This record gives sequence, structure tokens and C-alpha cells, in this order.
Amino acid sequence: MGGLGTSDGCVLRLGPSPHFRPTHSNLPFTHRLKLNTETFYNKGWCRFEYDSVLAGWVEHALPSAREAVAAEEFSSWMRCGGTWFAGVNALANDRAGAIAGSGLLQGVAIEFVKNSLGLSGFDWDKGQVSVCYPGYPKPMDSESPAAFCYRRDRDAAHVDGLLPEGPRRRRHLRELHGFVLGIPMVEFSADASPLVVWEGSHEVIRAAVKARFDGLPPDRWGEEDITDAYHEARRSVFDTCKRVEISGGPGEAFITHRLILHGVAPWGASASAGADGRMIVYFRPDIGGPVEWLMAP
Repeated sequence: MGGLGTSDGCVLRLGPSPHFRPTHSNLPFTHRLKLNTETFYNKGWCRFEYDSVLAGWVEHALPSAREAVAAEEFSSWMRCGGTWFAGVNALANDRAGAIAGSGLLQGVAIEFVKNSLGLSGFDWDKGQVSVCYPGYPKPMDSESPAAFCYRRDRDAAHVDGLLPEGPRRRRHLRELHGFVLGIPMVEFSADASPLVVWEGSHEVIRAAVKARFDGLPPDRWGEEDITDAYHEARRSVFDTCKRVEISGGPGEAFITHRLILHGVAPWGASASAGADGRMIVYFRPDIGGPVEWLMAP
């Protein structure tokens, strides 16, 4: 089996991550698919065990991801005192998800998108190369003390697509993602700034946004300031939904619902990673219009 070369010359095996604990690996594929589907719609996310097909894609994509982190053109994505490379759309994949001779982005997680979410025929966006390093988060000059506290204490929790705009950072619906696919690119410990989700929060957010847009034509939704409704829903999520940390290794993946409240945890006191840090590639393809974004399962 092949390996992933690291920047310090070490080799990472392309086998199941040691910190991943498979739950359904002995079940038939169709049964596991059903369980993942139920988990996704009920909790707002699901995880996929080691997949050799996806691991092959990671092996091809990792050098390009490293190049993106080091590229001068993406240097503005280095934030939080050098502890976070945001890397939005920094991966040089094509519309089929292919990069550096990898072939199409394929595997069990992608089949789940097609067969369980009913989404196909879309273009993959250029992947986000998200990297956290020891000490994340550190304050940014552009960040208020309150904003930094929210990042540190509440994982900078947010819903993708509801973007803050202007000096008052008022929220508007600007991006219509179909889902979020996370692909760990290297090995790192489970407490190395994992993705955080609040289970079931996608339905809390859906109800709040639906009530806010009630009676308005969809072509006006993007111009509506939904900050107050969003903040109220977010407070409700913190009070009522379970916070869960998600991690993984090369060849594994996770998918989150487009409406779920999520963020990134601080770097743990005993966390460990190689020179690449905690590197995850995220895809957020835009699918459909505002009605599908809000109302689809």
C-alpha cells in the first residue's frame, strides 16, 4: 500500500487512522449507507470509514495542498497570528474534483451524496485547504476582543452561506451550498482543532430562517438582513443542541448538512500533528436556488 510523504521526509501510511473508531464496519454496505443517511438527516452530519479510493485521491492532492499553503498568492489566508490558514478555494482541482492526475473525486462519501442526498451533475468548487497549527486561535488585529472570545470560547460557530457584511457585520444569504464535504489530508490527533458541530442545529436554523423569510419572494432573500433571527437561533442551538467534535485521518471523510451550526475548536493542550498541521480539504458545491437551500431535506 502506498504512503503519503510529509514535508520532513516521513511517510504516512494509507490505512485506517489510529484515532478513528469504526462503528459499523462489519455491516453490509447497504445497511451502513442507510445508517449514515439516517444519521445525516437526524443529526446533521455523518462520517465515513477508511476508503482506499478516497485515500488515492488524497495521495495525489496532498502536494498541491501543500503548494497552496506556501503560495504567495494565498498568503492573505494566513490568519490568527499564523495559527490558521483559511485557504478558501485554494486547491487547484477542476470541476470534476480531479487534481494532479487523480481522476474524478470518487469514493463512498461521493456515492452517498449521489444516492442518499440525491445530488449529482454539479460542479465541484475549488477546495478549501484549511490548516490549523499549535496555539490556534491567536487574536487578529482586525478582530475585536469580543470576536476573539467568541472564536476561542464558541469555536467561531457559524452557518456557511450566511455572510457578515459591512462594519456592523450584518448577515445575508449569499451562498447556496448543497452540503459540506471534509477530507482529512494528513494524520493529526483528535484534539488538534477538530471540526465542531451542534447536532440537530440544522433544523433549528431552518425554522428560524424560514420564519424570517415568510411571505417574501425568494429572489429577495439575499437582500434581507437576517442577523437578529440568526443570532436568536444560534443562542437556542447553544442551549439545546449537543456539541460534537469530529476528526479523522487520510482516506476517511465526513459530510455536514448545509444548515448546521459548526466551527473549529481550539488546539488542545496535548494535541499533536506533523509539519503540515491539522490539514483538511473542504468542498462546498453550490446546488440549486434559495428555495432548495432552505427547504430540501
